[in-house]
Amino acid sequence: MMREKYTLRAVISAVGIEENKIHAFNRRNEQYFSFRVQEDGCLGVHFQIGEMGDEEGYARARKNLVLKRPYPFTLETGRRSRDMTERVLTDRELMEIAGEALDHVHSLHPDFTLNGGFVQSIVYSGQENDRGLEYSNRDCTTEFRFSFRHRDSRDLTDGGFSIGQRDFDARKLYAMADNYLAGFGAERDLPDEIIVQMQYYDLLGLLAGSLNAESMCLGTSLLSGRIGEKVFADHFSLAHDVSEQECWNTPFFDGEGVVQKGDRLPYIENGVVLRGYADKRIAARYGVEHTGSAWRTHSDIPNNGNVNLRIQRSDRTIRELLNGRLSVVPVRYSGGGFNEKGEWVMPVQLAYLCDGEHFWGRLPEFTLVSSMFDMFGNDFIGVGSDNPVFNDKSILVRMRTGRI
Repeated sequence: MMREKYTLRAVISAVGIEENKIHAFNRRNEQYFSFRVQEDGCLGVHFQIGEMGDEEGYARARKNLVLKRPYPFTLETGRRSRDMTERVLTDRELMEIAGEALDHVHSLHPDFTLNGGFVQSIVYSGQENDRGLEYSNRDCTTEFRFSFRHRDSRDLTDGGFSIGQRDFDARKLYAMADNYLAGFGAERDLPDEIIVQMQYYDLLGLLAGSLNAESMCLGTSLLSGRIGEKVFADHFSLAHDVSEQECWNTPFFDGEGVVQKGDRLPYIENGVVLRGYADKRIAARYGVEHTGSAWRTHSDIPNNGNVNLRIQRSDRTIRELLNGRLSVVPVRYSGGGFNEKGEWVMPVQLAYLCDGEHFWGRLPEFTLVSSMFDMFGNDFIGVGSDNPVFNDKSILVRMRTGRI
């Protein structure tokens, strides 16, 4: 019999902002444990919310071996601890910072009503077992999130912005607020060439699903049968990356205690599809490469799909990639998305014309049209080496305007 335990502890402190005023404060202290007993190729699991001693937790997990959850895989070993905390704010500091930021932004932009909040998350993830595995990961992050509405607007909200930091710097928040709110007053026309600048996480959904090794093997993925082929742009590379620079409350180990060399594993390199992602169960079932991509499922056996995908950055800044051209930055958009063929549309209610760093004014409503193979293929310009506009990575990609 082998035993393993997952631990997740989170302390979430949140200041609520409503109509330019602080209206609430909430603090949650959450604790989750998963006790796991492996015997005769099966896994018994007990999921616990709140404290419980190991003896009782493992006893309950052992009773659940009668459910015969198959898990014939060898548990991992290794020791490592990572703490990415830079600064922890007290509840009083959170309230004071939120109040000062709200007063500052509203004093400079009194025509706007602001809603949102300021949240600090302290997250600890741990995993240990009888084979000597001892992994722990701790992070502390803050996020300021605002939605805004101009006093002359007929909409419930005009747009929004957010900034995440580990060591909160009010100057970065103020610069972002000035960019979004000061740029709202001027009206601009769409440029002839549509170069979209945005955070790329939402664009990766279909591509991430297409890299699921099970779907690739079953023929239901858009990338089925294409491992080893050049499918995307020469300068497009995509990797699972859980290094300190690319994580946000994300542990370096997967749900089976697997750690990648250098905390990174490429899936697409220079446009060539290298592999799909598979946990131990999927790798054994289909005879494919095991990539350490198991979700930490607290109430069941691990499940495939835990990838932290990142596009390789260019060595040039966003403005250098634009080379004198202007970008279009979507701010408020809803509906649309990918279809089963990889075609993509996105209706945009608010967007700004941008030089890569600063907004020049807002654009009329329009709909963006592209596809998974175009946006990461011939239309892919790059991800800048710097972090303008969002205080985070920006992708540049050519798109078309059209109708849904």
